[in-house]
Amino acid sequence: MRVTKHEHAALRIDDSGRTLLIDPGSFTTPLDDLSDVVAVVITHEHPDHWTAGHLDRILEMAPGTPIYGPQGVADAAAGYDVIVVSPGDTVTLDSFTLRFFGGVHAVIHESIPVVDNVGVLVNDELYYPGDSYAVPKGVKVGLLAAPIGAPWLKIGEAMDFVLAVKPDRAFGTHDMTLSVIGRDMGRARLKWATEQNGGSFLALDPGDSTDL
Repeated sequence: MRVTKHEHAALRIDDSGRTLLIDPGSFTTPLDDLSDVVAVVITHEHPDHWTAGHLDRILEMAPGTPIYGPQGVADAAAGYDVIVVSPGDTVTLDSFTLRFFGGVHAVIHESIPVVDNVGVLVNDELYYPGDSYAVPKGVKVGLLAAPIGAPWLKIGEAMDFVLAVKPDRAFGTHDMTLSVIGRDMGRARLKWATEQNGGSFLALDPGDSTDL
């Protein structure tokens, strides 16, 4: 299974000739080579995690591709046939098994409504929490996609999240709102947190991949 980081929160997972996409949003450049896409997972409704333009392009290249997300995504993307998933659900698609965790977006400010959010565990190996610190209880995470920059994110809390998950490996994501200096500072903090439990940190830039 190969995991490729794209801009901001978008991930591409390839396995056995099939592709899973997660959170192609407004800060992500158009994706290509999409004919073998089996599903799109959208963790929550905010536009940096999905756009109609991305979905239209994916569906044009891979017609009938199912879209999975929480109820908030189904409401926001009313023109699309979104299959609603909730924490505790498991979905199997070809070589991919998806398990969902969490339930709500991290708090940005008391004046801003909290929306639905699901974290997704792919093949019991790769975990991405969306915009949350939801820990997948009872799971040994092989690779963690850990957010490092957001209006809701304090780097100390992001470090605590990594310490709680205890992944074998981690890399930073949700990072397009950061300067290069800010991104590298965040990576250094998450590297420290990953190493406290014997893991290793990968500095993946958009287009970089790692295998599981």
